Amino acid sequence: MTTRQDCITLDQQDPLAACRDKFALPAGEIYLDGNSLGAMPRHVVARMQEVMEKEWGQGLIRSWNDAGWIDLPRRVAARVARLVGAAPNELMVGDSTSVNLYKALVAAVRLRPGRKVILSERGNFPTDLYIAQSVAEMFNLEIRYVDSTPEDVLAALDDSVAVLMLTHVNYRSGRIYPMHEITKRAHDAGALVVWDLAHSAGAVEVALNDANVDMAVGCGYKYLNGGPGAPAFVFVAERHHKEMRQPLSGWHGHARPFAFTLGYEAAGGIESMQCGTPPLLSMLALESALQVFDGIEMRVLRAKSVALTELFIRLVDEKLAPYGFGLASPRDAQVRGSQVSLTHEQGYAIVQALIARGIVGDFRMPDILRFGFTPLYVGYADVYDTVQAIAEIMHSGEWNQEKFITKKAVT
Repeated sequence: MTTRQDCITLDQQDPLAACRDKFALPAGEIYLDGNSLGAMPRHVVARMQEVMEKEWGQGLIRSWNDAGWIDLPRRVAARVARLVGAAPNELMVGDSTSVNLYKALVAAVRLRPGRKVILSERGNFPTDLYIAQSVAEMFNLEIRYVDSTPEDVLAALDDSVAVLMLTHVNYRSGRIYPMHEITKRAHDAGALVVWDLAHSAGAVEVALNDANVDMAVGCGYKYLNGGPGAPAFVFVAERHHKEMRQPLSGWHGHARPFAFTLGYEAAGGIESMQCGTPPLLSMLALESALQVFDGIEMRVLRAKSVALTELFIRLVDEKLAPYGFGLASPRDAQVRGSQVSLTHEQGYAIVQALIARGIVGDFRMPDILRFGFTPLYVGYADVYDTVQAIAEIMHSGEWNQEKFITKKAVT
């Protein structure tokens, strides 16, 4: 049996333990929802104070040049590119994940004229499917849905598929799709692949160029800790730059945005994936937040992620067996992201009871309890205390209160 002292010892040996102090976490709280909204790095407050008082407050319009605001999307992109195995000139930061997915899907469909299918899986994050439905309607395409296994995806690939759209780490189960294998098989079928990295970037090793990926998108507010609504990113492999045409021809994607000409002339390269004026304040917060990854090797971060999730599953097996929980995530760490999802018919109320104790996870319909393990600030004793708290809540029936059962707007 694993003891709490065993977990304290692991924390003392953890090479990433010092990173926890870089985050402004509430005292006494265990935060296991970084897969929805990452915690705030402490230094972001001072940086945003500087931005508000000096760069915006005093510099005003001059800060586009003097403070380098005009180059901000490229600076932030270079930081993100390192974390996902891309070259800086292949990635751009700005807009939301949904908007970037729309741009990438349209660009990919245009690169495969004559093909009539967008392929995805039923368990994909709903906004991805909604965006795909919009693109399919625009181009008179079919969306082909398959079940949520790599085998089902591969079996559905044929010469009618223009684009395969998948989320690398499934938002409900935490299952990792084999990026290298699926991308190669899609290319063998003549299709392009667009990957959603929302639950991967900053927590799972990603090698976009090594896997020969065509396009990818991801958000800045989960494991990248950029804050609520932080800008997202879009990746396009350099080999597609000359021919790609995204649909939102805004002025920041223009070759000469300050020439103010009548006709649109794409900037070329990844710059043309920009659209309107970037959200400067949130992008500056993201740039600052990404400093927590300075000097961090993704293989070290991933090793801790695996260790945390392995510990959680082992403790669930040891402590929660009598209470009717199921495991919705893979047991094999090689195909599991940085989260573990449990199932229980009273999942929502149990999560709310945990939150009342200062242990924050989240719930997804119909019965999923999700726990995200951000290696930079979650410790091994946190994992022990979480499972112990669940056991106490179940043993006492603490979850069975109206205040916990009644669903709130955000679950």
